Amino acid sequence: MKEKKLVLRTCVCSKEVCEKKDLFRIVRTPDMQVLVDLKGKANGRGAYLKKDKEVILKASKTKILDKKLEVEVPASIYEELLGLL
Repeated sequence: MKEKKLVLRTCVCSKEVCEKKDLFRIVRTPDMQVLVDLKGKANGRGAYLKKDKEVILKASKTKILDKKLEVEVPASIYEELLGLL
């Protein structure tokens, strides 16, 4: 039986390299909307955040997602991420 490939991504806030399943993907779609991509397949520019309350709060405070996605990320996105933990 073929083994599954281990997919690694880097958290934009903590700079920690983690498995993709341990990260949230936040996407800026081509029409400049920001959404949480739970399936990992949404079209657009993506950024990964570790599934950790401290990391999400730090990202909210430092506005790192605003810089990476080149658009203002609404507070509702951070609330949604905290709710998904």
